[in-house]
Amino acid sequence: MSQTDRPRPSQTMRVGAAILGNALEFYDFTVYAAFATWLAKAFFPTDNPNTSLLLAVATFGVGFVARPLGGVLIGAYADRFGRRPAMTLTIWMMALGSGMIGLLPTYDQIGTLAPVLLVLARLLQGFSAGGEMGPATTYLLESAPAHRKGFFGSWQLASQNMGSLFSGLVGLLLALLITPGATDSWGWRVPFLLGILIAPVGYFIRRNLDETLDTEEAHDSIGGVLSDILANHWPKVLLCILLISGGTITQYFFLYTTTYAINTLHYSQSWSMATNFATFISGTIFALVGGALADRYGLKTVAIVPRIIVTLLLYPALLLVVSSGSPLVLVITSATLIAFHAMASGAGIILIPMIFPAIVRTAGLSIAYALGVTIFGGTAQLVFTWIIGATGDKLSWIWYIIIMSIISLLATLAIRIPEELNRKQETSSSDTALAGASN
Repeated sequence: MSQTDRPRPSQTMRVGAAILGNALEFYDFTVYAAFATWLAKAFFPTDNPNTSLLLAVATFGVGFVARPLGGVLIGAYADRFGRRPAMTLTIWMMALGSGMIGLLPTYDQIGTLAPVLLVLARLLQGFSAGGEMGPATTYLLESAPAHRKGFFGSWQLASQNMGSLFSGLVGLLLALLITPGATDSWGWRVPFLLGILIAPVGYFIRRNLDETLDTEEAHDSIGGVLSDILANHWPKVLLCILLISGGTITQYFFLYTTTYAINTLHYSQSWSMATNFATFISGTIFALVGGALADRYGLKTVAIVPRIIVTLLLYPALLLVVSSGSPLVLVITSATLIAFHAMASGAGIILIPMIFPAIVRTAGLSIAYALGVTIFGGTAQLVFTWIIGATGDKLSWIWYIIIMSIISLLATLAIRIPEELNRKQETSSSDTALAGASN
């Protein structure tokens, strides 16, 4: 059946197809973090458990090394051959990396080859994750109705929080259904094997999508895409990296709260998990709220105003958490702060592809996002931990987030949407507001 003979996919299918891989990326992230203790025992057995855990966590960080390369190559591939084939490629690669971890023999079975293969699996996951976000977000933007680009694009951030939620649910179910001994033996493999299931489902959904790239106008090679970026658009890429910096560090602030609650505030694991669930439920909901508000009031307005609010609230909110000594206060505070962060990020991420022409749009977004997340997100938890240890102040790390959020705000203000796109969005926003008033 040719592309023209296929029935047009519904809006629900288009959104689902685009966010599937992104949700899996963050599922992989949080599942690896949650099961790092078991991975340490299986692949890095030493006389010192802390050394084993450190090696397992370092292996997780290896994935960030491959992200920029994936962003460059798969982003350019999407601008040369189309968004749909790029998304199909990344979904298979992501599932393969997750499945490898779930099936790998342990150190006791094959010796030092086991951790080497684990590193290769993480490199594959990092490469595919670096290339997934650009095509998926570009597809969401290009396939959305003119008056709903904000809402469609906001599913990108919402899917990150959904992936984190799903990984938490899998971990909780395993803890309830099997014994600790079973988890040590084979249970730790289950979350990674579940990642394999996403490939056939994702392929089935994505193969029927309409292509949004005009291939007749595309560059004739991947090298042509990258040459265009380097020659004509590198200042935009640098600006977008700065825009991403504050948002990604703040996102990792929320991912760090479980570690912070246990290690620094000395709260129980159950309260820490409750904070995690409340945070990412709120993040999922308010990312979509931010997208809907962006369609009504404009992308830059919603990318800036909630970011200012969360930046102003960070220090006093964490001061309240530390001084109260109440885990419930931590739960409520985290859920509230991420609401503003999610609204700003849900709108802000859509600004990036809008400033690039279609023939380099995915590459520009992919490169900026992969580098921004690697440089700032990949080092965030290390920097947080170092600042707290160096100063002995439980609140000192917040200033790093605040400073980077201010830089991100300045970069957002400097973003200039092409006039024709800005005019379309303003018209669509006005039409939506008038329709709401008439109703």
